[in-house]
Amino acid sequence: MTRRPVTPHDAARADMIAHAHARSRALGLRTTETPEFGALAAVDLRELIDANRTLYHQARPVMDALHAQIVDTQSMVLLTDRNGVILHSLGDSDFVEKAQRVALRPGVSWAEQHRGTNAIGTALVDHQPTTVHAGEHFLRANHILTCSCAPIADPYGRTLGALDVSGESRGFHKHTLALVRMSAQMIENHLFGTEFAEAIRLQFHARAEFIGTLYEGLAAFAADGTLLCANRSALFQFGAPLADLQQRDFAALFGQPFATFMQRLMHAPGEPLTLALPSGVRVIARATPGAAPLARSAPPATSRAVSAHAASQAKAPNAAADTAPQPTLADLDTGDARLAAALQRVARVRGRDIPVLVLGRTGTGKEWLARALHHDSPRSDGPFVALNCAALPDTLIEAELFGYEDGAFTGAKRRGSTGKIAQAHGGTLFLDEIGDMPLAQQVRLMRVLQERAVVPLGGTRAVPVDLRIVCATHRDLRAMIAEGTFREDLYYRINGLVVTLPALAERTDLAALVARMLDIVRREVPGAPARLTPAVEACFARCRWPGNLRQLASTLRTAAIMAEGEDAIDVAHLPEDLVHDCAPPGDSKAQREPAPLAVLQSRLIEDTLARHRGNVSAAARELGLARNTVYRHLRRRG
Repeated sequence: MTRRPVTPHDAARADMIAHAHARSRALGLRTTETPEFGALAAVDLRELIDANRTLYHQARPVMDALHAQIVDTQSMVLLTDRNGVILHSLGDSDFVEKAQRVALRPGVSWAEQHRGTNAIGTALVDHQPTTVHAGEHFLRANHILTCSCAPIADPYGRTLGALDVSGESRGFHKHTLALVRMSAQMIENHLFGTEFAEAIRLQFHARAEFIGTLYEGLAAFAADGTLLCANRSALFQFGAPLADLQQRDFAALFGQPFATFMQRLMHAPGEPLTLALPSGVRVIARATPGAAPLARSAPPATSRAVSAHAASQAKAPNAAADTAPQPTLADLDTGDARLAAALQRVARVRGRDIPVLVLGRTGTGKEWLARALHHDSPRSDGPFVALNCAALPDTLIEAELFGYEDGAFTGAKRRGSTGKIAQAHGGTLFLDEIGDMPLAQQVRLMRVLQERAVVPLGGTRAVPVDLRIVCATHRDLRAMIAEGTFREDLYYRINGLVVTLPALAERTDLAALVARMLDIVRREVPGAPARLTPAVEACFARCRWPGNLRQLASTLRTAAIMAEGEDAIDVAHLPEDLVHDCAPPGDSKAQREPAPLAVLQSRLIEDTLARHRGNVSAAARELGLARNTVYRHLRRRG
C-alpha cells in the first residue's frame, strides 16, 4: 500500500493561498516565468544589516538553536527584514547548492511582488505565521520547496522582519511551523528585554513553571508605575489591548499599589510574588528593578511611544515636544570644577545656533545639560524634543526622526506622523546616543542639516525646519569613523562645540548632588528622610558609581521608600547591589562578587522582629515575606 504524503492542507489555508495567488496575478506575475535573482551588492547588504542590527543580533543565536533542531533535514533557516529581503541564512551543506538555484541567500528579496506566493512574502502581507508547500508556490520554479515562516514584531506589534525555514518539498513536516513560531516569539521576547532594559520588568503567568519560558507574560513599567508596554502573552492574559491597559494604574492591573509592589521587590529581589489580574486570576511573578529614572516628569525614551502619547500627538503636531521642567545651567553647577568649566563653555554659545556635542559615560547627565542649554537660549519658548537613538529598534528610528505620510508603510498611522525633526521646529532637537544611529539614517540627517528641510517617509514635499541640534554619545566617534560605522561628514556637522561630562566617581560635589536629589524624592515620597547617616555617606564616598547620576538617583529613590518615616537613610535601606559597588578599597572578594541577599535582608528582618517583640507573623506581614522565610532566617542566626 502506497503511503499518501503528509501535506499542510486545510480549508482555511486553502483560502489564504487562493487570496495570495490572486494578489500575485494582480501584480502581473506569471506562474511560468523565471524570476530574476539579483542580490544586493555587498556594501548595500551591509548597510541593510546595519539598519536592522538589533533584530539581526537578537535573531542570530535563536537561528543557531533552530538550525540545530532541524539539522540534516535538507533545510535552511532564513532571517529577513520587514520587506522580505534575506539578511542571514544557515543551511545544511547538501541543500545549499539547491537553495542557491532559487536564490535563498542574503540580499535577495522574497516579497510577494518579486516571488509571488511564498511563505516569507505571504506571511509579511498577512501578518501571520504561514506555510507554503510545493505547488502552493505561485512560481513553478519554487515548487521544489516547502517553507514555513513567522513574522517578527517589535514590542509594540510593528513588523520588523520574518523567520523562515525552507527545505525540499519531500521533507515537509507538520511540526516545522510550530518550531518557527516558537523561535520568532523567543526573538520578540529578547527584543522586549533590550527595548526596556532600564525599565522595571515583570514576568508573570498563572502557572509558576511557565515563568522564564516563551509563554510568560512580560510587562515594562516606568519608575512611577506607568505601564510602558506588554508582550503578546501578557495581553492575552489580561484579555485587553495595550492601549486600554496603558490607561490603568498598576493597582488596577495587578491588585496592589505600586509602592507596595516596589517595597516587596526591594525586600526580596528575585523571589516569586503573587499578584491578581483584573479577571481575578492569581499569577506568579518575578520582577527586575532595572534602572528607571526618578519620576514621571523625566520618562525613559521608550515611554514616549505609549498609545496615550501617540493620541495626543495626533491631535496637535507639537504635542510630542517634551514638557518636563527645564533646569538652567546655573542649576547644574553644584560645585565640581570640571563640570563648572564645561558649563561655562556651553554658556558662551547659548545664544548662537552652534551645534553642541556632549560626551560622557552613560548616566552622566548629558540630557540635563541639553535641557539647560535650551532653557537658557533664545529658543526657550520653542519645543525641546529628545530622541534616544539606542532606545528604538533600528527600523523605527527613521519614522520617529523624519516622520511619515499616510500609507507610507504597512502599519503606518492614518494621517501619517510628524517626526521629531519637524516637532522641534523653532526649538531644540536632542539626539542622545547619536553613535547608535544606523548609517542609512546618518545620511538622511546630514541632508537635513545641510538643507534645513526634511522630507517625511512616503512624501515628496520638503518641510523647512529651524532648529538647534544637540547630540550626545558615550562612544568614541573618531574610532567609529575609522571603522566605517559613523560618517565623517556628519561628525563635523554636529561637533561645533564639544564638551565632556565627568563620571560621578570623579566629581567633588557628591554631597550637594545628594541633597538636591533628596529634595526631588521627598516631593514624591513625603515621608522620606532628608539626610543620610554617616555610614551611608562613607559608603557613597567610596562607591564606584558605574551607573553615574542615574544610579545615584535610583538608589536614593529606592532607599527613600525603604526608609519612609525614619530619621535618616541608613545602610539597611540601600539596594543590595550597591554594597558591591561601594566595597572598601582592597576588598577584592567584595569587588568580584555581589553581597548575598542576607546581608541587607537580615538587618531588615531583625529590626522588624524587634519592633514586633519577636512576633514572626506580624513581622512577616509588614515585610511582605512568607513566615517560612523569617523562620529560615532565625534558624540561620541560631
